[in-house]
Amino acid sequence: MNATDNLLFNPVKLGDLNLPNRFVMAPLTRTRAPNHLPNALMAEYYSQRASTGLLIAECTMVTESTSAFGDDPGIYSPEQIEGWKLTTEAVHKADGRIFLQIWHAGRAAHPLLNGGKEPVAPSAIAIEDETHTPEGKKPYTVPRALTVSEIKAIVGDFRQAAVNAKEAGFDGVEIHGANGYLIDQFLRDSANQRTDEYGGSFENRARFLREVIEAVTEVMGSGRVGLRLSPLNSFQSMKDSDPVGLIRYLADMLNRYDLAYLHLMRADFFGLQQADVVPVAREVYKGHLMVNMGYSPEEAHQVLENKQADSVAFGTSILANPDFVERVKQGAELNQPDQTTFYTPGEKGYTDYPFLNA
Repeated sequence: MNATDNLLFNPVKLGDLNLPNRFVMAPLTRTRAPNHLPNALMAEYYSQRASTGLLIAECTMVTESTSAFGDDPGIYSPEQIEGWKLTTEAVHKADGRIFLQIWHAGRAAHPLLNGGKEPVAPSAIAIEDETHTPEGKKPYTVPRALTVSEIKAIVGDFRQAAVNAKEAGFDGVEIHGANGYLIDQFLRDSANQRTDEYGGSFENRARFLREVIEAVTEVMGSGRVGLRLSPLNSFQSMKDSDPVGLIRYLADMLNRYDLAYLHLMRADFFGLQQADVVPVAREVYKGHLMVNMGYSPEEAHQVLENKQADSVAFGTSILANPDFVERVKQGAELNQPDQTTFYTPGEKGYTDYPFLNA
């Protein structure tokens, strides 16, 4: 297939935005924000990749003392808003479009990364693993189960994050409902064993997500809000007894909100949970479906041609190829991502991947 025949190069309307192509840069944690402050180096990184139809910036804390990585950015302070303006202005100057992924880590936050503050979650169930801390690898701690009033306060944090993202110049926000973080912890029954109105049935487990969507869309408008889900991913000891039933329920529920998109991770990083969730979402969800996890440009074209999705998000291939869109168009060789620099500080493995014309 001639690369330019690939349907990824076709423009598409995504909510309130018109994208010049259907390539999306997936949100990728890069831990380049010391003291949780977005900076000029991050602005360079994102603006280098602005030829991508849509950039989704990395997971960003909606409230302080909820860090899961150490140098992850936030969007809860005036300094962070100013820091993110460097990125949005650079991306817009390069004719790009960028959403901010807004996020609460829940039980994935560690006290040693957060001044001793204990993590919170739907239920007092710890992740069965270790994480990196300033004192080396340590086991995750048992989180404290949230009270209903605390849940309402976190919904308010998501609302304020949307207000702040708008002020920082983002074109929209993606609500992080995937990969074992707080919203996902409510959605899946391995992490949520509550017996109140936030636990039990699909409807109850999705209540927190609904409240967040309603708060955020009130601020941004629904056409500038996306949602990321990973019903199969077992990362951070996540599991659900009925992932297909869960995505069917959520896809139907989401139809009432007219979001910019649903961003669906199709598989489990570890291959522990097997099911086919994309066709279920496609059948039930009436809006723009974005898919993610290990697609090649050729497979992505087939997915679009078969109308199995409307856009495709790429992760490490865009991380390593700032001009990924042009490389695919020319059929050029791709830079290979250097995993040893995914989370290290500085330019190496971040802004120094070569362009085709270098």
